[in-house]
Amino acid sequence: MRQILAFGDSNTWGLIPGTYPQQRYPWKVRWTSLLQEKYDDEVRIVEEGLCGRTTVFEDELRPGRKGVSSLEYITESHYPLDAVILMLGTNDCKTSYNVSAHTIGKGIERCLNELEKHISADNILLVSPISLGEEVWKPEKDPEFDSESVEKSKELKEIYRTIARKHGTKFLAASDYVKASDIDDEHMDEEGHRIFADTVYEKLAPILA
Repeated sequence: MRQILAFGDSNTWGLIPGTYPQQRYPWKVRWTSLLQEKYDDEVRIVEEGLCGRTTVFEDELRPGRKGVSSLEYITESHYPLDAVILMLGTNDCKTSYNVSAHTIGKGIERCLNELEKHISADNILLVSPISLGEEVWKPEKDPEFDSESVEKSKELKEIYRTIARKHGTKFLAASDYVKASDIDDEHMDEEGHRIFADTVYEKLAPILA
């Protein structure tokens, strides 16, 4: 059976916008499950989304969110992998980390370097995440972000595109196809998950051909 690892944060996990405690879209709604259903039984989507996951930064309030630290054992656990979808960077924009979009790019490169120990670069789909909405920082949404976070999230597209070109990975800008729900300005709604699944499926076609 061919395996595709989907490694990301809450938008890979399938968080329902505006829910607290966090609730997850069910199977047949979240994009990873919709992608799975596009393949026959010879392909398995390995869902590895985690709320709050970053590229390289440690969350002092929620341990285990540093993405690069978990990639080694996750890739080993699911060996062998035929493709990887890597989508991180949104949480890195939080004010607590106080880093630039350029530094976030360095973080995603460390993740790529770890992945490339286990899988060829041309079998990796690097995804720049959706942009944060303009009012994500409001108290009723997610005050862990601010207005600068919004601008950083928009900058990731071109930074990741350059990194993908450097490493020889496939590239997808999620913000070209879907946007954050108006409910929380951070997560995809049901329609966004459907569109994103269709888009990822098309981008993966050359890898799985």
